[in-house]
Amino acid sequence: MKLRTLRKKIRRMEKRLQEGPKKLSKLKQKLEAMEAAKKEKVAQPKSSARVQVETPRSKPIARKTPAKQARKPAATRKPKKKLNLTPERRAQLAAAMKARWAAKRAAAAANPQNPAADRNLGVQEAVPAP
Repeated sequence: MKLRTLRKKIRRMEKRLQEGPKKLSKLKQKLEAMEAAKKEKVAQPKSSARVQVETPRSKPIARKTPAKQARKPAATRKPKKKLNLTPERRAQLAAAMKARWAAKRAAAAANPQNPAADRNLGVQEAVPAP
């Protein structure tokens, strides 16, 4: 290691050591302030926080009904999981689907008046006997 770089490293380390206690004391002060604020908040009686002064012109406060409080926001849909398929399995599934579609087309061609054959694969509506 060169003399110049060694001096530089020593200078940087000294600077870091000087800044260290300052940062530590600053964080300790912040922690004490936050703890004091928390103690004040706990010490306040809850009833005094809710006291309202009614004036003749003030509007009545609309209270939430239990039904409105119980409502939850609409559930968000979970994203679909990506299938970790091997190329062989992917090819196998593709072949099975192609066979299914071919069977569906064949059923539709054989029975053009029955619209259920188009929608439901292999499931046909029961036709009552005359």
